[in-house]
Amino acid sequence: MRVLVLGSGVIGVTTAWYLNQAGHEVVVVDRESGPALETSFANAGQVSPGYSAPWAAPSIPVKAMKWLLMRHAPLIIRPQLDMAMIRWTLAMLRNCTHARYALNKGRMVRLAEYSRDQLDLLRRQTGIAYDGREQGTLQLFRTEKQLADVHKDVDVLRAQGVPCEVLDPAGCIAAEPGLAASDVPFVGGLRLPNDETGDCFLFTNALAKLAAQQGVVFHNGVQIHGLTETNGRVVGARTSIGALLADAVVVALGSYSPQMVAPLGLKLPVYPVKGYSITARITDAARAPVSTVMDESYKVAITRLGDRIRVGGMAELSGYNNSLPHLRRETLEQSVGSLFPDGGDLKGASYWSGLRPMTPDGTPVIGATALPGLYLNTGHGTLGWTMACGSARVLADTLGGAKPEIETHDLSLNRYGSWAGAFAPGFG
Repeated sequence: MRVLVLGSGVIGVTTAWYLNQAGHEVVVVDRESGPALETSFANAGQVSPGYSAPWAAPSIPVKAMKWLLMRHAPLIIRPQLDMAMIRWTLAMLRNCTHARYALNKGRMVRLAEYSRDQLDLLRRQTGIAYDGREQGTLQLFRTEKQLADVHKDVDVLRAQGVPCEVLDPAGCIAAEPGLAASDVPFVGGLRLPNDETGDCFLFTNALAKLAAQQGVVFHNGVQIHGLTETNGRVVGARTSIGALLADAVVVALGSYSPQMVAPLGLKLPVYPVKGYSITARITDAARAPVSTVMDESYKVAITRLGDRIRVGGMAELSGYNNSLPHLRRETLEQSVGSLFPDGGDLKGASYWSGLRPMTPDGTPVIGATALPGLYLNTGHGTLGWTMACGSARVLADTLGGAKPEIETHDLSLNRYGSWAGAFAPGFG
């Protein structure tokens, strides 16, 4: 089949790779001048299946009220007269129950664990390099309340067969020796030894190069004006270089996916949740992280990427904007500076923001739609890098008529029923 993939972020490029490996003729189109120049450019660098969890948790409504009063809040809400934001927010709140949290986290971990396995296989098959490390993730707790609440995650992880261990402060320092220099107290942590790190931008560009060598055609710097439909079937896209026809079209446009499918009557519950990062040169390796430390208080990931430290996180509901407020940078610097003082050159760090495509239940939308010829691979939120290879393999199997290796019935758009409002039947 001839398949048109819209988007060349990490999701679009991995999708193109697996489709090509399945024998399809693949064309990728993106408005940017090269791969991974938007949300995939400077993310937190984690490949963390064990940390895969929805933002919609039972504690979020109460925490959100407290966070509104914090200077360095992990969640920032800038209310707008935007019905998409309102519907998405209400739907997210509906998922803030213990039962839905366990359900959503379970399927996210299932996909993420599969994706990690696919990444490992890809790495062994191709030798692809991207400043990767396989030394686990440490979720660090600064308060006893955070430590006490970790049982709900541990229960889900163990049910999924994911190795994990709860550590005391000494155990945290043993896993991440740089924490010995921390000037703030912490009470313990959750270590996930099978998690990895890596530079998503380097990975995506390296894989795009390999895909091009295998025959995938990339059209970068091309505007996508809309999808082409004939007799109820999607047959291509209208672009700035003309009509591109295909037997199937995969929309992997991140936060911009809903606008692409809306003219065809599809309501896709994906909304941008803005994240921030800084990238600093390591100045003292002994005071820098070994792998990834998740600072639970700030919802910030501090990751070692070669000779750099990537500090990324937070969630901001503010629509489609990439502004860089100084206060958000201060939050990132506060987190890494308190845990790894003098580990990196924070003053010289680069500063970035990206729009994560988030669903209300945290799980991405992958698979066929009600429109023949149209497929989706989007809505990965903060876990696009973690879930990329698994999502792409699932999509390629589904499109080609093969049975995916994991359960996928709850990954498609069908789980939302008719997305007419926040409380659509079948949601969650």
